[in-house]
Amino acid sequence: MPSESPENPSLAAVSRWRRMLLIRRFEETVARLLAERRLGGTTHLCIGQEAVAVGVCGSMERRDQVVSNHRGHGHLLAKGGDPARLLAELAGRVAGYCRGKGGSQHVAVPDIGFMGSNGITGGGIPIALGLALAAKRAKDDRVVVSMFGDGACATGNFHECLNMAALWRVPLIFCCENNLYAMSHPAEAGLSAGSPTRWAASYGDMPVETVDGNDVEAVRGAYLRLAEKVRQGGGPAFLEALTYRLCGHSRSDARLYRTREEENTWKERDPIRRSGEALRDQGLGEQLEAMKESVEEEIAAAVAHAMASPPGDEALARGGLFAPEETP
Repeated sequence: MPSESPENPSLAAVSRWRRMLLIRRFEETVARLLAERRLGGTTHLCIGQEAVAVGVCGSMERRDQVVSNHRGHGHLLAKGGDPARLLAELAGRVAGYCRGKGGSQHVAVPDIGFMGSNGITGGGIPIALGLALAAKRAKDDRVVVSMFGDGACATGNFHECLNMAALWRVPLIFCCENNLYAMSHPAEAGLSAGSPTRWAASYGDMPVETVDGNDVEAVRGAYLRLAEKVRQGGGPAFLEALTYRLCGHSRSDARLYRTREEENTWKERDPIRRSGEALRDQGLGEQLEAMKESVEEEIAAAVAHAMASPPGDEALARGGLFAPEETP
């Protein structure tokens, strides 16, 4: 992939575009495999929200940690995850990151700082708070990010953790992917403050930013500004990224709660399309075409690898339930 070094800003932007496209094609492939019954269970796709994942998770340092939510494939891939191992995990195969036992909503890759997805709305926020407290006590300059949606802002976990993070001044960035709907419930009908940033700003002197979540460079810039303050001991920060999922909440969602006109308006703001147009205007169209071809090859290889891996057996399913007994 192109270098992310500051000496190559255009190539770095192409790299971010490729990562967004990889996430999009991964999610579209998951949807297809589910429809073909080659994958089981359910899943929640992040189609349309790729700029937030890449702008935040793709800008984190390897030692930094992120706790995701139920819509977390993009966060993992942006943090440096391998699509082949992630797809194997979704397929319940032993080649998966958690040997197929975590699936879509409970996959974790601590080696790269991805500390887990979470099937409970707002369930990952306390975990991120604990990791941030551990980082503070260790006196390192690690930053922890908690990713969640606007629906999680109406939970007790959200408010309790904002309060504790502000009191303890831990190195934690709360990142709200505000896609305007908590499943089918409009955000404006579920948030009495009108915006999660109004709540966040009331907790101590927490820095707060709202950014266009469909502009990957704007998201990246906002994240880096907040991360610098947090890494230097400034306490927690809050980032709201305004975005939109271009798919249903899950595969059974017919999206009857929103109009096709609204969806078409947001399709015009597709983050991959916007970033690609800007890069083509800079004369980088040839590089984008090469990246598009390489993404297709990577996704095809991921499918082949995942489906060739054997599924776990009963012994694997029952394993890991108890800590090994210590021998005297």
